[in-house]
Amino acid sequence: MAEVLKRTMQIDAKADRTITGNDARAWLLSMMPVTERRLDLAGIPTAVLEGGDGPPLVLLHGPGEYAAKWFPIVPQLVRSNRIVVPDLPGHGASVVPGGAVGRDRVLDWLGGLLDATCPSLPVVVAQILGGAIAARFAAGHSERLSRLVLVDTFGLVPFHPAPEFGRALNEFLADPNANTHDGLWRYCAFDLGRLRGRMGDGWDRIKAYNLDRACTASLHATQQSLMEQFAMPAIPRAELDRIAVPTTLIWGRHDLATPLSVAEAASKRFGWPLHVIEDAADDPPIEQPEAFLKSLDAALGRSPAQKGASQ
Repeated sequence: MAEVLKRTMQIDAKADRTITGNDARAWLLSMMPVTERRLDLAGIPTAVLEGGDGPPLVLLHGPGEYAAKWFPIVPQLVRSNRIVVPDLPGHGASVVPGGAVGRDRVLDWLGGLLDATCPSLPVVVAQILGGAIAARFAAGHSERLSRLVLVDTFGLVPFHPAPEFGRALNEFLADPNANTHDGLWRYCAFDLGRLRGRMGDGWDRIKAYNLDRACTASLHATQQSLMEQFAMPAIPRAELDRIAVPTTLIWGRHDLATPLSVAEAASKRFGWPLHVIEDAADDPPIEQPEAFLKSLDAALGRSPAQKGASQ
């Protein structure tokens, strides 16, 4: 973990501050020991990052994000697992022909991803929008997963964020620019100032690629359809009851999109263990990567000694 942050901080502070989307993506990818390939999954051209050896572990990101957002934790995970990290449909470099995409096609997309990249049953670690997709998939196909880890997931209740979060989100979607981006991130992060300070110039790369993707019109229809089908409504209780794979929740204590009380209720209702990340909002892997990795190890039932033996 320390090495990733050191490399981030060592970027030349005198470099040109104008960062293109392609440059930002290239920098983020350079921070991870992965290779990139393109797969056709359910007719969706999909960018997929892969690295490491061992039991397969799939990472699914949130709305408006991309595979490279996991860069703070991937270098650690590849030491013990084969890591598979796609850009969700309509995100990053996964542009969906025609724009909107139906729910069944998205679930077929995830099934195709597992078929193409996982030689054995994978752990799926899925955050926010990715979590809602993974939960619906697990409800129908638990036999295809070894474990499910839901991180600040959508889908447990209808999407009704805190009012200040909702206002900032609407302002960013209406006019994605540097100011509205940071305005939204003030609510996505528990302490944006501390996060920016820890990442150094790396924050500029994340921000540049976030804005580049937010301003890419070809992604908008797909993202809207995913939100409408997976994020806005609650997954029916009967459907969640069909999840038969071991499932764990990891949650930022200060999540304003889906509050901790939702996770606590789901943990009690379904018997899913819950790990709470302190000093984090809805993105613990970026805000508190070390604490997140410890919680993930616990969710996977491995001790530090077991993890070290696999490296």
